[in-house]
Amino acid sequence: MIKQYPLYEQYEVAKIEDYGYKEHRFTKILYKIIRYLVIIFAVFLMYIPIFTIFLQSINSSTITSEFGSVTLKWYVNIFTKGSLLTAIRNTVFISIWATMISTLLGTLFAIGISTLERKTKRHIMLLNNIPLLNADIVSGIGLMLIFSSLVHFFPYFFGWKTMLLAHIFFTLPYVVLSVLPKLREIDPNLFEASLDLGVKPYPSLYKVIIPAIKAGIFSGMILAFTMSFDDFVISYYTTGNGFDNLSIWIYSSMGRKSLSPSVYAFSTLVTIVFFALLIISNLLQGRRHHNENN
Repeated sequence: MIKQYPLYEQYEVAKIEDYGYKEHRFTKILYKIIRYLVIIFAVFLMYIPIFTIFLQSINSSTITSEFGSVTLKWYVNIFTKGSLLTAIRNTVFISIWATMISTLLGTLFAIGISTLERKTKRHIMLLNNIPLLNADIVSGIGLMLIFSSLVHFFPYFFGWKTMLLAHIFFTLPYVVLSVLPKLREIDPNLFEASLDLGVKPYPSLYKVIIPAIKAGIFSGMILAFTMSFDDFVISYYTTGNGFDNLSIWIYSSMGRKSLSPSVYAFSTLVTIVFFALLIISNLLQGRRHHNENN
């Protein structure tokens, strides 16, 4: 039997408000509304240019301020307009080769940097980050001056060769920055263990180290291709002999007031391709993490 205490029944039960607590339900609701509004506004700012380009790619009118009817003729014109198709081929050619070379060199550089002492590694990374922090116009003019000094020895040097070298120059640091974090995650004794088991150094490199850092290599490769594909400033200063990539072709067409709506169609296709690559990359990473946890 529970003993009753009638003495305390004459007092009222204290409420939490009596201790100075205030109800913040309205403030929490207001904060949540503001948070969602900020997110929606940020997403709107990021994706409205992409959506605008998509609308123009299916607009039958060549006047951007007017929307005629829905059409797909601009997508067909991508493969029929000669100058645009040439610019696209040049862009893909430079981007693929620059990506492959910078990925190979950047991976080897990152592996070499990871074996250095901490102080030396810090100095090397400082040199690696300078091209990333430098303004594109400064890098472009600097590379143009370097290539100009070689014209006396190589008269027809300017063109795809100079643009390719320039793209390797500014995409290489991105690959190094993508691969180095993965090298820090692996066991530093892994390479030595493979040598102790009788594997030679070079086979150990591509059989042990490369598979362990392939995610960083893939990320650096995608980043290098993206940076090379849409570059304009450095490409503009390092091209020559009529070799134009897509960004230079668009700039020249806008100067002549003759920009084809097929550019909008191609931009939409590029966005879809990169969006698909991003989804595939996330799915592969999610599957890898799932397998590691299991």
